[in-house]
Amino acid sequence: MTGSRVVALGHYQPERVLTNDELATMVETNDEWIQSRVGIRERRIAAPDESVDEMAWRAADKAIANAGLDVAEIDYVVVATCTAIDRSPNIAARVAARLGLGHPAAIDLNTACSGFAYALATADQAIRAGAATKAIVIGVEKLSDWTDWTDRTTCVLIGDGAGAAVLVADETGDEPGVGPVVWGSVPEMSDAVRIEGREGPFQQEGLSVFRWATTQLPQIAQQVCEKAGLKPEELGGVVLHQANLRIIEPLAKRLGAVNAVVAKDVVESGNTSAASIPIALSKLVEKREIPSGAPVLLFGFGGGLSYAGQVIRCP
Repeated sequence: MTGSRVVALGHYQPERVLTNDELATMVETNDEWIQSRVGIRERRIAAPDESVDEMAWRAADKAIANAGLDVAEIDYVVVATCTAIDRSPNIAARVAARLGLGHPAAIDLNTACSGFAYALATADQAIRAGAATKAIVIGVEKLSDWTDWTDRTTCVLIGDGAGAAVLVADETGDEPGVGPVVWGSVPEMSDAVRIEGREGPFQQEGLSVFRWATTQLPQIAQQVCEKAGLKPEELGGVVLHQANLRIIEPLAKRLGAVNAVVAKDVVESGNTSAASIPIALSKLVEKREIPSGAPVLLFGFGGGLSYAGQVIRCP
């Protein structure tokens, strides 16, 4: 068996910026109320004709270019999303077609906000099993398609965009580039985050999710570090699902990641569900805020209620 490592990242966000002040003209809210509760200042919203697969393709194309690979080398495409409108073909197949790939395995995966961590683990295991050698792992969402813009409890949260990582086989024998995954779900909270039916909208029991995340996540994140053979203070970065700044900051503190750069992209991107981790990580790598080779904790949680996390080595 061989391990895998992330060699490059890429992200894409729509041009339109929706600020809190603009939202205040649409629903009864204001900038102070939003920032005090979730820490979001603005978010990106896709154009009506900007599709999920288009955003995924743009992020993937950037990641592959950053890796310096020929697209023909990609033999596995996995897309994490909960906002695809069409049931078939899946987003992965459409991305493969846009990229001009040969005959890759192409699958979609839906665990909502934990989707990227699930997809990364799935690609890592495919490579370890010898079923793939080079994979593109994408998290993408167009939550604006599924949002009730008259509901201030949800519309202030969401954003659109995509992030992608290139994963390759690693036979160096050194520390694994992608550590063991810790994943699971809380079935009794399966309805806490929902997009039901043909038209949605996105709904959530925000207080229940907040309480679960702030009380349960620290010990699960600790398990991820233990499986990776690391202490939290050894982490160079912490990239949690960008749901709420009031969850991210306390969790990083309780974990004891005192030397880590903590991603806070939620402030400018909002909650982009499965896209939030790869977008935030891609920005940190692009700005060189985390040293190459440093261990980074990735952890997603959300609809299902599902969660997943692993430690990777920063490309």
